[in-house]
Formats: sequence, structure tokens, C-alpha cells
Amino acid sequence: MASPVAFAHDFPFDPAYGYTAPEQLLGIPAPPAPADFEAFWRDRYARARAVSTRPVLGPVEEERDGVRIHGITYTSVGGVRLGGWLALPAEGPVRYGFVVGHGYGGRQEPGRDLPPLPGAAAILPCVRGMGERGRVVGIPDLAAEHVLYGIGSRDSYVIGECVADLWCAASALTEVVPELAGAGHLGGPRLGYLGESFGGGLGALALPWDDRFGAAQLTVPTFGSHPLRLTLPCVGSGEAVRAYHREHPQVADVLRYFDAATAATRLELPTLVAAALFDPSVPPPGQFAVYNALAGERELQVLSAGHFPYRGMTAEAAELDANRTRFFGERLTAADGSA
Repeated sequence: MASPVAFAHDFPFDPAYGYTAPEQLLGIPAPPAPADFEAFWRDRYARARAVSTRPVLGPVEEERDGVRIHGITYTSVGGVRLGGWLALPAEGPVRYGFVVGHGYGGRQEPGRDLPPLPGAAAILPCVRGMGERGRVVGIPDLAAEHVLYGIGSRDSYVIGECVADLWCAASALTEVVPELAGAGHLGGPRLGYLGESFGGGLGALALPWDDRFGAAQLTVPTFGSHPLRLTLPCVGSGEAVRAYHREHPQVADVLRYFDAATAATRLELPTLVAAALFDPSVPPPGQFAVYNALAGERELQVLSAGHFPYRGMTAEAAELDANRTRFFGERLTAADGSA
């Protein structure tokens, strides 16, 4: 089945969803927020900030690209103990800090998502239920099951707890790295956030409420415009939500609180978004809805495809890497006060 953006594929639907150019996607709006949307998220943030994360740094597991990579564990909301990795400069002080979210396959290793700036530290957490270091008894580790866990109520939905896991990861980072202890305070450094797919959607939900961050990059972010996503077939976690919604239409009221595009209307940080024209897992209209809704300075890099191998993918990834380094270098202030 040919797509309007000229990728041959075997999907029983069009992963471009009839859109043939970015211009058609740039007008997709965010859904309106529930009346207590901000109060809901600010309360969750306050509870996460009250957690004593008690980070424990493990030994060096790997050294490459100018960083030493340690294992790390920390406590998140509900007393859940989570793990991940911490990358620290092999030489010299820490000048920048990053939190790096992962996709909906979880994170089994640090991967290539290492700090985009020299002298940066980065925590790469595994949110609850995802990856060996994020395992929690009772929470499924398969995306199609994880995305439905606790979905019957906004207070029990696992996505809200995963957002809190990112906030607690930031707390653990600033506790274990003294140079970043002043993040969020007047004159202190600001953290950067990187998130792709699942991590991009979580970032859009987490960042509007957390003044410790100064800039973000969201790549093919999920959870954008749930009312639209519920009408679009896909092969990602969104399809599990669509199937659940058909049997439980009332879940739409819960999803209103976990819409990345709605949250983006409150996101004033400089944000770089990489959104795809063709994506069988995260429908592009939802990705662009997140970008369109951003309330602050924003930058867009259009990708030919997401969650799909294609010719030119390596070149586009290299371009995004270069854009990321420039973007954060221009917008984050180092811990020593320099640009």
C-alpha cells in the first residue's frame, strides 16, 4: 500500500493519515483542558518533589565518548525504587545536567542518548514497569498492557506515575551531582530534557510545572491530541487505547488529563520538536499537535518518518543530533554561569 509520502509498506492503513506536507499538519490544535488540569498536575508535581529520592550511585559500567556511565537507583512516588544509568564527564566538572526519557520499549542499556553538550551529566531513568531496571510487581512491561494500567481513573493511571518518575529522576540527579544542586533557584543552572516517542509525550506532560528545566527536545512525541488519536489506527500503544475506548468510552474523560498537546499549551520552555510525516506507531497529527500547541519559543525539524526504517534516516538523525547540540548550547546556562 503506497503512502502519500511515498513509502512502500504493508500496513492496512496509511501511516501518513492523508497528510502530504508539514503545512497541512501545522494547523492541528490542542484539545481544550479540563477546568482543573493545572491544579491536577501541580498537585502531582508537589507530591513528587516531596519524595526523598535517596539516590545510590553504582560503579562504572562503561566508559565512552568522554563520559563514565554508572548504574543508579532512586526512590519515586509511592516508595517505588527505580533504576537507570547516570553519565558523568570522565574529566572536569559537571557544567550541564540532562534527564533523558526513553521510548515505549523501555531502556535495556544506556544507548546513544548521552549528553549533547561537553561537560554534561545525564540521568537515564527507567520509568516504572519499563525495562529490567524499572520493573515493579504488578505493572505490565509490554507497552500495549502498560498503557492501560490504572487507566480507569486519572489518579491511578500509570502515565501520571511515569511522569512523576521523571521528576524524581531530576531530583536524584541534582542530589548526586553537587554542581546541579541549585537547579531551579535564582542564578542556578537549568536542566535539559530529551525524550523520544513515549519519553517525548511524558516530557510534554512533565515540563510545564517544573522550573528546574531550561530547555527541551521532544522527538516524535506520543499522547498528542487524544480525541484525534482515538480515530486513527496505528500499531503502537495508541491502538490498545483505541480498543479499550471502544468498550469503555468513558475513558476519554481520563485521557483529557494526559494529553501531551494540552499540556504543551502550558509549556513555555524553549523546545525543539522533531515530528515525522509518516509514522505507523505514533500518528503524525498527534506529534504536530504537540508542536503547534507549545506556548514558548519553539523549533521544528520535520522527519520523513518515525518508527520506520527508511533511506536517508541516518542523515536525518545526524542533522537532528547537530540541531540538538546547537539548540541546548544556545539556551542552557552552565553551572558556572557561562553560556
